Amino acid sequence: MDNKIIAIIIAIVVIAIGAYFVLGGGGEEVTIGYLPSDHDAALFVADAQGQYQANGIKTKLVQFNNGGDLMTAMASGDVDVGYVGITPVLSSIAKGVPVKVISAAQTEGSGIVVAKDSGISSVSDLAGKKIATPGEASIQHMLLTYYLEQNGMSISDLKVSAMKVPSMNDALKTGKIDGMITFEPYVSIAEKNGAKVLTDSADILPNHPCCVVVASDKFIEEHPNETQKVISIHENATDFINKNPDEAAGLLPKDIVSDVEVEKQAMAGFPFISGLNESYKQDVMDFMDLEVDLGVLKKPISEDKIFWEGS
Repeated sequence: MDNKIIAIIIAIVVIAIGAYFVLGGGGEEVTIGYLPSDHDAALFVADAQGQYQANGIKTKLVQFNNGGDLMTAMASGDVDVGYVGITPVLSSIAKGVPVKVISAAQTEGSGIVVAKDSGISSVSDLAGKKIATPGEASIQHMLLTYYLEQNGMSISDLKVSAMKVPSMNDALKTGKIDGMITFEPYVSIAEKNGAKVLTDSADILPNHPCCVVVASDKFIEEHPNETQKVISIHENATDFINKNPDEAAGLLPKDIVSDVEVEKQAMAGFPFISGLNESYKQDVMDFMDLEVDLGVLKKPISEDKIFWEGS
């Protein structure tokens, strides 16, 4: 065989082996962090349908209690891509964590829930009550702060504590807390169990951005093609959810979705979106300005530090 042909064959084999180890055959994994929420439904649907594997990407999915913990893991390099709320993302970027938003995931989808016998029927009734949030870094905590301010109150008027979201419903049922601000599907689960939804985040701040898909700068720089694939997979999964919502609900993890019928109702209550159009970017920038006004952020962040230009 001609030496040139042999050299070409060897080169092809070397490239193929390299791609195998980088993209998922036997080597490097893409670690994707997420929260125990149906806000991350596109991730779960894509994983259940084998979309990552079909695109040559080997994944490791890791659950976090809240967005602050997830962003801490991204800061330390333990997570490459994350499905997480925009509030902890903006706070992390402000602190110099090298990440970028690569796609929107959904908007709204949270609510303030109170115990049936709590005596709470209006925002003023929250004063002095024990209210749980996923943590100060969460978008839910920020929404509660905004809701109170809009009604002439402050977070200091309440007895606020941080709690793991899956534990909140039990705490509400046993009287350990009077209410909570949480994300779906836990709002709908609580309501089914007899609790009362005081207000929905869509009423607190209509069309507010919530969860986004972020990637570390290191991952983007070293794997730009794979970053684009992650975005495309997210878009495909989002399209599937919007066209087949009931089927999508059945694909979510059982540790998050204990009742598929309740989940169908929960997922119908807020929009699933993808991409980064100019309108959405402006919504995020407006939301960031609100966080500055509330003192959640010390100063504004420029758009180029928030979004990946290649998305």
